[in-house]
Formats: sequence, C-alpha cells, structure tokens
Amino acid sequence: MSYPSSFAILFLVVCTALRAEEDWKPLWNGRDLSGWSTWMQRPHRASEVPGMQRGADGKYTEDVGPARDPLKVFTVTEVDGKPAIRISGEVFGELRSHESFQNYRLRLQFKWGQLKWPPRDEPETPRDSGLLYHVHAAPGAEGRVWARSIELQIQERDVGDLYAVGTEISVRSTPRTVGERTVLDYDPQGEWRVFSQVPGKEGRCVKQPDHEKPGGEWNTVEIVCFGEDSIHLVNGKVVMRLHAPRRIDGPTPVPVTSGPVILQSEGAEIFYRDIEWMRITGLPAEFAR
Repeated sequence: MSYPSSFAILFLVVCTALRAEEDWKPLWNGRDLSGWSTWMQRPHRASEVPGMQRGADGKYTEDVGPARDPLKVFTVTEVDGKPAIRISGEVFGELRSHESFQNYRLRLQFKWGQLKWPPRDEPETPRDSGLLYHVHAAPGAEGRVWARSIELQIQERDVGDLYAVGTEISVRSTPRTVGERTVLDYDPQGEWRVFSQVPGKEGRCVKQPDHEKPGGEWNTVEIVCFGEDSIHLVNGKVVMRLHAPRRIDGPTPVPVTSGPVILQSEGAEIFYRDIEWMRITGLPAEFAR
C-alpha cells in the first residue's frame, strides 16, 4: 500500500481550507431572528402603540429603541413556499447583523409586500427599504435614524443606487438634467466624484443600467467588498462600482472597510430571504473591468 506524501497532504488541506472559505454561508438561519438586533425610532402618530407616551400634540415622545418590537415590525413568515423575514415598515428602524464583515460578498433576495405606512403611504410614493454596509455607528447614535454607512438603495425603480449615509465614497459619474434638477448617474467612463449626504454635497448616485424586475417578483441584490472597493449588483448584473469609503465622524476622513449590515424598515412592507455571504481574497475575476 502506498501513502500520500506530506506535500500532497498539505496541498489537500490547503485546497480544502480555501474551498471552505469560498463557500456561500447563510447569514440568516431561516427560523428566527437570532444573530440580528432591532432598533426603531419613535412611531408615527398614526400608529397605536400600547404603553408608549404621547405629547399634547399627539406625537410620541420617545423612540421604540432596541430589542423592543410592540408592533411586530420584524417577524419571520413563509412566502412562496420558503421562509422569509417580513419587515412591515410601520416604524422606521433597522435590523442589524451581530456579525461584522470585511472582504466579502453578500447577497439576498427581496420582494415587496402590499402595505405602506405614514408618512410614506401616498399612492405615488415608491416603496422603500435598503441594505446598509460598512456600518460604523451605534443604533440611534447622534439622533440619527440611519447609522453611518454606505447604502445600496432598495426602493421601487431605484434598486442599486448609492446613498452615502453620514459617510463619503467616490464613484465615476456623469450629470443628467431631470426637470429643474441635476442627478448624477453612475458611468464607468465618467469623472470621479465624492458623494456624501452632507450640506453642499450630493449624497446619491443613480445606478446604471436598470436591472430591477417588475413589482411582485423576487429581486436579487449583492454587494462585493474588498479593501476600498465595492460593487453593487442587481439580479447578477453590475450597476455601480465604488471606491474609497471614508468615515467622516472624526476630525479628518479615514477609511472604513468593514462593519455589520442593516436591513431598513422605511414605510413599506418587504420580505427578505436567502441572505448569505462568503469571504473573498480579492475582487472576483468575473467582475474585473
């Protein structure tokens, strides 16, 4: 009987380890919200929340806060024969992963529900949510509803857009006039611009091209993050490349390339499923320029 050499054994061990590192792993267990935490701001006055105080004007006087969900905004259900996280949208807030991520891919599927809530319940108001990444602020810190982060926008007709939420990040883009406004579209041949949701700067970059499916269908979104680069994908297609994310909550901007992820509750019912991630050691070849 022959035995494998020590080199062959080492080679097999390394290959097995690399393969394990590259496998997709579930970020949600499909049963409950273990591994995630909730935080919500004060509800809209139209909501009835037992035990919460209102002022003389009828508005609530405090945030719902962490680890409390009297209106069952975040629940687990079954949709189209598979388990899904239901976010009702009735109160603005977040579902945040306990785990922090760096150099990774993360993807999920989402589908819109029917319900909409004040102040975003008008027929013409698009349904809204979002995937926040590189999160680097505590829930509710600085009086903010949305923690400082980079956002892959999940909103009807705008899936894949960038919002630089209390941060800054660079994207190649080209201006476009829409009525009396100027919007900035992602353009791989355009000029580098710094986006930031602060006075005097533009916080949004519009994805290009549009790969969103019609309402009522499941969409897949993915982020690819390696070093100071990130990529937004919608239904398997690249819709934006981003570079040099910076946190701006200190005396000078500094890189931010890791953090938990957040799913937003923002006035519309939405379902999320098949949330999974993998570590990467470089930008995948299929996304090379």
